[in-house]
Amino acid sequence: MAGQQDITGIIQSDTRLDKALAEATELSRERAKALIAEGKVAVDGAVVTSPKAKAQTGSSFSIHLPPPSNPQAIPQDIPIVVTYEDEHLIVVDKPAGMVVHPAAGNPDGTLVNALLHHCRGQLSGIGGVARPGIVHRIDKDTSGLLVVAKSDAAHEGLAKQFADHSMERAYLAVCGGHPVPPSGTVNARLGRSDRDRKKMAVLPDDSSRGKHAVTHYKTLERLEHCALVECRLETGRTHQVRVHLASIGHALLGDPVYGRTPAPLRPILKALDFDRQALHAARLGFIHPVTGNRLSFSSEIPADMRELIDETGHSNR
Repeated sequence: MAGQQDITGIIQSDTRLDKALAEATELSRERAKALIAEGKVAVDGAVVTSPKAKAQTGSSFSIHLPPPSNPQAIPQDIPIVVTYEDEHLIVVDKPAGMVVHPAAGNPDGTLVNALLHHCRGQLSGIGGVARPGIVHRIDKDTSGLLVVAKSDAAHEGLAKQFADHSMERAYLAVCGGHPVPPSGTVNARLGRSDRDRKKMAVLPDDSSRGKHAVTHYKTLERLEHCALVECRLETGRTHQVRVHLASIGHALLGDPVYGRTPAPLRPILKALDFDRQALHAARLGFIHPVTGNRLSFSSEIPADMRELIDETGHSNR
């Protein structure tokens, strides 16, 4: 199973193998299930062909991904929620579990595939054939608002606003514990972890690596062993909210990479089958790059996070 297309790692939870692989990688659960059935997955050196096989924490895995047959994304009739659309751009409300653009392990079924169908191929070409129109992205298991460029003029204008940090972006998150102080700012440089190159980490301020990152957080509601917080971003770094909150001791509930869920809450997450980081891109605002109008959008917190908040807030009502 050697080769450039191999993914290796360590299983992080005792659960079904397909679910464990989805948690430990960028693969969707369906993609992991298919690869297992094709004999492309080995656990502790032995090939496993049943997606239902029980995985054990600490076991090593390797996944052999066949090389993509065609790097160009294809249109697919996948339902999407459109918040706003004109001839230059489109704002969508992405569900948790959907990958933004095709990549190794996720050749299709992505937001780009859905947009190519919805927009009849009319997306900015600046991002290339695999990422047409993509100006920014949010993680597979983060839900919420995303703006995509349909014209090159819109792409260039939006990219400039992201670069100069003039975009308004606010996330809602459920984190472990109660932040002290309840509102504050995390100003911490972010870059690739030395221990695990797939993870991001806080770096020393004087480091020559990584990028400057700033997150302003505010506690909106104290819940049982956790809190609902709003995070406003000055910068937009990979995994920024997840890493910054974890760095102050308040990792997001359900985050398999950057923290452990407090023990009293684990039965609740299990009962709700809540298996993603509790993070939602709730607000997005920017200047329309062609018309010059100020646009602002909001997205209701999704049902799975609302249920989690209700369940962890019952003792505080």
